[in-house]
This record gives sequence, structure tokens and C-alpha cells, in this order.
Amino acid sequence: MMKKLVIVTGSSNGIGRAIAEEFLKNDFSVVGIDRLDSTIENVNYHHYKKDIFYDELPDIPNCEILINNAGTQNENDIDINLKGTIKVTEKYAFQDNIKSVLFVSSASGNTGAEFPEYAASKGGVIAYMKNVALRIAKYHATSNSISPGGVITDLNDHILKNENLYEAVLNETLLHRWSDVEEMAKWAFFLTVINKSMTAQDILIDNGEAAKSNFIW
Repeated sequence: MMKKLVIVTGSSNGIGRAIAEEFLKNDFSVVGIDRLDSTIENVNYHHYKKDIFYDELPDIPNCEILINNAGTQNENDIDINLKGTIKVTEKYAFQDNIKSVLFVSSASGNTGAEFPEYAASKGGVIAYMKNVALRIAKYHATSNSISPGGVITDLNDHILKNENLYEAVLNETLLHRWSDVEEMAKWAFFLTVINKSMTAQDILIDNGEAAKSNFIW
């Protein structure tokens, strides 16, 4: 019996790698796409070293679950975070085998905080997720997104290694913590495998960052 196929973009580190490993642990076959070399050694993992915006995407038939995780925080935010994500989804999602598509957006896509291009790109991902939900329903497939707040990854080393800055950031969350990548992977697995009924929704997983008000009476 063939294993169910999952495609994960941005699979070489951070949230993407944790998601790929979560699916491998649960006996799925995983294809990773990342502009970096593979960091996963598993017989059920295949890796394509590709930039999702600039490179031609490989043909990967029979995808059942698509995880759009690849992203960046630089001058290429719109190209990678939004246009690249659209490119990947249009290639792999709209076919008879698809069961679920998940987008990794950001709390910034909800609040508008951080860099303007980044916030705009992640807000665009949420809007595009809803567009996909409308079009993918004919396959009885779901389309949702998660919007993490602070997550402990290499991408955030500049904050994590600055004790005063990190404490100031934590003070802006209700729960005074950041999430880890393993928790994000569990959310991804639940929303794409266990969930059958929820679609066109964004889940804000930010430890209460967006809910905290600094209003002075």
C-alpha cells in the first residue's frame, strides 16, 4: 500500500522541517522543496533544492496534503511569501488526490505589525488561502492557515540572543512565552489530517500577542 504523499515547502529548517518530521513520524511519504540542501535523512523523504519563486517547480504527482511554509523576511517578501506560495499551490493543489492545503502565515498578517512588505505578504497569504478554499471545495478538500506569533527558530536568533530585547518582546504576549516548532508541526498535522470540517479559516497561534492591549486610561 502506497504511503500518503505530503509536500512541504521550506523543509530544511525551522517550522517546515518540524512539519516534515511530524508527517514522517506518522508514516507519510514527504517531499520537501527548499532552496537549501536537505537536513532530513529518512527513506520516506525526498528533497528538491529549488527556490519556489525563481526556479521551475518539479512535477510531483498524487499530492494529498500541501504545506506552504516557505517564507523569508527581507526585500523578497512579496515574491517568496506570496507569489511563490501562489505558484506552488496552483501547481500541486488542484487535482483529484488533494485532501488538504495548509498555509503558514503570521500574526503580522493579522495585525499589520513588523515590516510593511512582510505584513502585506502574510496578509495576502491569508486572503489567498480563502480563495483556495472556494476553489478546492469541489475536491472535498480543506484549505486553512496558521498564523504563528513568535517561534523559537534560527530565523529569530537576533531576538533570542539579545536577552533584553527578547524579554521586551515576551512582555508583549499574554502568556509571556514563544512557541516551539514542534507545537506548530502538531497544529499542521491536526489541520490537514484530523480536521475534515473546518475550511477557509486562519488560526492565530501567538500566545496572546495580538490580544494584549497597551491602552492607557
